[in-house]
Amino acid sequence: MPRVGELTGMRVAIYARVSTKQQETEMQLTDLRKYAVRMGWHATAYIEKASSVKHRPVFEELLRDAQAGKVSVILVWRIDRFARSMKDFVNVTLQLAAWKVRLVSVTEAVDSGNENPFARFMLGLLALLAELERNIIVERVRAGVAEAKRQGTHCGRPYKVFRRDEAARLRAGGMSWRAISRKLGVPQATIRLALRGVQKV
Repeated sequence: MPRVGELTGMRVAIYARVSTKQQETEMQLTDLRKYAVRMGWHATAYIEKASSVKHRPVFEELLRDAQAGKVSVILVWRIDRFARSMKDFVNVTLQLAAWKVRLVSVTEAVDSGNENPFARFMLGLLALLAELERNIIVERVRAGVAEAKRQGTHCGRPYKVFRRDEAARLRAGGMSWRAISRKLGVPQATIRLALRGVQKV
């Protein structure tokens, strides 16, 4: 007889991660499999071992399958076994929600399923946190630029170094701005700006 999950077309993934090869996943897998059985789900396990900080191949495979519609629900033992940081958790959870994939932490009562009123609240809160972080980054950049300008530090494209006296001499000799630009390898606007006040341009 088919399981409930199979009847509804639910595609469930279990994700378990350990930091070293010596660690075992059994504690995580036991709880995750019990939860899946209680829910009537048939789950596929994605087990990550000895992953690096920047590269988690099994996790990346799981996300690819989620994006491709091969996964409807992801079960994790705890959030810290799934996400590396709060920022990572916020971004990944919102991305999964956009793909219509539900994230459940079985030991922490975290469930991003849309049918759950608390889940809708949680997703809204995560979206606000993500927006807040983006706004903070933007404000920090703006403040940094403003402070650099206040101190007279150049922001933006690097200045082109050239002999201003040479440009002035060539211009005084009747050479066109375009010809000076080609000769010195400097944009005309930069030369004109540098010579402003030195001679009538």
